[in-house]
Amino acid sequence: MSGQSTAPASRRTKIFALATGGALVVGGVGLTLAAWTDTEWVFGGNGAGGAGVGTSTFEVEQSVAGAPFTAGWTQAEANPGQGMTFTADALALSPGEASYAAVALRTVSGSVAGSLRLESATPAAGITTADTDEILWDALQVRVATTATSASCGAATFNDPAAVIASGPLGTAGAATTQALAANSGSAQAYCFEVSLPATPALPTGVELDALQGRTVAPAWEFTAESA
Repeated sequence: MSGQSTAPASRRTKIFALATGGALVVGGVGLTLAAWTDTEWVFGGNGAGGAGVGTSTFEVEQSVAGAPFTAGWTQAEANPGQGMTFTADALALSPGEASYAAVALRTVSGSVAGSLRLESATPAAGITTADTDEILWDALQVRVATTATSASCGAATFNDPAAVIASGPLGTAGAATTQALAANSGSAQAYCFEVSLPATPALPTGVELDALQGRTVAPAWEFTAESA
């Protein structure tokens, strides 16, 4: 043979076995062979390459345009909000008379469903009035009834006691119940407001009925909305 030598078959077999096991011993030194690695990732997607996890939206809008409330939808989230126009005699009430105005609310397009609750009145921010001692404010009464968006708002609205959600003094009468709103502008809820000056209103001791003449107030009502 030439100068090359061949390892015995048993030795070659032993080296091969060690190599396939991941380690090779050469000259008494242990060597570790590198291994292949791999990683896999997934993400919450929308099926079209975009984000697939997020939050819903909830938003309510209002209209004071009157039945059937087909226009005038907008958002007014701070006091005083939009102005409801009461019937023509609202600024000329006499004892025993009432005036009426309406508003409707619904969720906006893309909103989840929710509910509404009417809070008691508070003075409208930034509106000039003539009732510094609040004698007229304390004398006025309010009733609020739920109604269909197609229905007119007036005395007849209150013929159904079940529809009345608030009744009492102007500054303290709020609603104990809530009204549901469907998602995505799917439904609208209308409310009819009646503000009245009783024939014998509550007055401070020593104050005559005539002291109410020529006064003005500007009540503002908040609807608290909550998603379903």
